[in-house]
Amino acid sequence: MKATIDWTGDASFRATSGSGHAIQMDGPPGHGGKDLGPRPMEMILMGLGGCSSFDVMSILQKSRQEVTACHAELDAERADSVPAVFTRIHLHFVVTGNNLKENLVKRAVSLSAEKYCSASIMLEKAGVKITHSHEIREA
Repeated sequence: MKATIDWTGDASFRATSGSGHAIQMDGPPGHGGKDLGPRPMEMILMGLGGCSSFDVMSILQKSRQEVTACHAELDAERADSVPAVFTRIHLHFVVTGNNLKENLVKRAVSLSAEKYCSASIMLEKAGVKITHSHEIREA
């Protein structure tokens, strides 16, 4: 897996993935940015959410659950000192569908957290406390 980062002026950078997808990252105005894109640490948080959501949906589809929507809300805290690393992250999944089974949704979230989500497991090994919760809504 590869990626490139190119400075585009001020506190702004263009990140390009090895698969050819690009996103603009930018710093806040107080640090020379123009607020043109997410901050790099926001990208890490969004990557974690995407990684875990991918796992949860994959597991639920293999379990033949009729999911119509999957929404993940992430809430993170960072250290007050430099480096301002993540200290705590909570992922809350809202899974909507028809006749979803509680035990299968719970299992999907747990498997992602404990076995499959590389981003989550990597951050936990670095000392980040990551917790998960879920709720089910009928479509």
